[in-house]
Amino acid sequence: MARNKSDAKGPGRLRQMWDVFQMTRRIDKRAVWYLLAAFLVPVVVGVVVAVLFADGNPVTMVLWIVAGVLAGLLLALIVLGRRAERAAYSQIEGQQGAVGAVLRSSLKRGWRGDDQPVAFNKSRDAVYRAVGRGGVVLISEGPASRTRRIVEEERRTVNRIVPNVAVTVINVGPDEDAVPLRKIARTMAKIKPTLSRAEVLAVSKRLDSITPAMPIPKGIDPMKVRPQRAR
Repeated sequence: MARNKSDAKGPGRLRQMWDVFQMTRRIDKRAVWYLLAAFLVPVVVGVVVAVLFADGNPVTMVLWIVAGVLAGLLLALIVLGRRAERAAYSQIEGQQGAVGAVLRSSLKRGWRGDDQPVAFNKSRDAVYRAVGRGGVVLISEGPASRTRRIVEEERRTVNRIVPNVAVTVINVGPDEDAVPLRKIARTMAKIKPTLSRAEVLAVSKRLDSITPAMPIPKGIDPMKVRPQRAR
């Protein structure tokens, strides 16, 4: 029975990797060349080292070549994962509800975020909120010129409810200084910690308890914009 389970899992992982590769290749036309380079460079290095330093010993030569092949496979998998992540985010970049999808699936440990906006305007631009050791983060989705008012209103609300907690604003949109969708989690991780884990939980509960449930405006459905993860 153990062998059957192992055999069933093996093809599943290979199929997942193949599906990720196909998705990435369709979206990122240069992905294949990056993968080839990532694989071939370590292999070539392994062959060169084997020829120069093996002193004609066939066992040593084989070991160096095998090491190069394994290093090439590992590096290619790392490159595939990063290119796949970039390709997945490019599919939902600019879509309404994309920030909510990122908050649902990509937040680092210690952050608490909701995939539904806490505020939005008539243009269906939205503001999302997350709480972590870095304080409260408001993430606007849309041009800064249109989201500025609702962001400031939400900032004042947060300052009134939890006055001693730092508030950081991140703009995700078409502006030149906006944070790309794929870098939201990374940007939040760089915020200097100011709260303990217990305080994070208390602040999150405090904000959730007095924040009314916001009806999702037509056109924003975070369940339909979900970045795929490379496996």
